[in-house]
Amino acid sequence: MSYKYVTIEKKNRIATVRFDRGNEMNPLSVDLMKELTEAARSFEGDTETNVVILTGNGRNFSAGFDLKDAALKERMEAGMLEKRHMLSVGPKLCKAWEEVEPMTLVAVDGYCIGGGVALAVACDMRIAHPDALFYVPEIRNGMNMSWQSIPRMVNLMGPARTKQLCIVADMITAARAEKWGLIEEVSDGVPAYELALAYAEKIAERPPIPVRMIKQGATAAATALNHATSYMDLDQYSLATLSEDYAEGIQAFVEKRAPRFKGC
Repeated sequence: MSYKYVTIEKKNRIATVRFDRGNEMNPLSVDLMKELTEAARSFEGDTETNVVILTGNGRNFSAGFDLKDAALKERMEAGMLEKRHMLSVGPKLCKAWEEVEPMTLVAVDGYCIGGGVALAVACDMRIAHPDALFYVPEIRNGMNMSWQSIPRMVNLMGPARTKQLCIVADMITAARAEKWGLIEEVSDGVPAYELALAYAEKIAERPPIPVRMIKQGATAAATALNHATSYMDLDQYSLATLSEDYAEGIQAFVEKRAPRFKGC
C-alpha cells in the first residue's frame, strides 16, 4: 500500500515507520491516523521483522489530533451513531499499534501532545530527546482523554500521576516523564531515533519467537483489565462533544484565549 504521510523502511529485522504531515508540529489528521493504522496492520504475518521504531518528522513527534481538520466539523454535525463511528478512528489506531507482534519502540523529539501521547503509550517502549515535552491538554479544551489511553497510562505511571497529567494538565519535560514512568529512556542529547535504533539493533539480534512470546505475556499481564475499564471510553467522549463546555473549549482554542467552562 502506498501512503501520503507515512514511510516504512526495513533493514536487518528492524522496521522504521515515520509519519510527517508536512507541518512542523505534525498534527494527526483523520487521514494520517488511518494510514498509521494500516501501517501497523501491515506487520501482520511479517516474520522478518523483530522490532518496529515509530517516529515523527524529526522535529516533533506529534501535536495530537488536528483541531483544524475538516473532519472535526463533520463530527460535530453528525448524528450520534455516525459520530460514534467517526470517533473510532483514534481508538482503532492505538489498538492496532498495541497489537503489533514485533516489539514497538517510539522515538519522541519535540512535542508529544494529546493523541501523540495516546499513540505512544499504546506501544512497548518510549525513548525521548532531553528537550522533548509531553502534554495532555484535552481537559483544557473541554474534552476527556480518550482512545482508551487512561488504563495504558495507569499501567505505566499509576493512577495518581495519570490524573495529574490529564487533569492538572501541565506540560512536562522528558526528565519528569522518565521519573513518572511515562517514558523509559532519555537520549544523551542525540536525536531520540538514534537511541531507539541502538535498542532496536539489540532486539533484532534476539530470537524472534521468544521476543514475541515475552512481549505477548508482558502485555497480557499489564492490560488484562484495560478493556473492562475503558470500553465506554468512546461513548464518554461522544457525550462530551455534546456539551457546551466542549464547544467553548474548541472555540477558545481557535481564538487563542482561555476557555470559560460552566459545567454544561
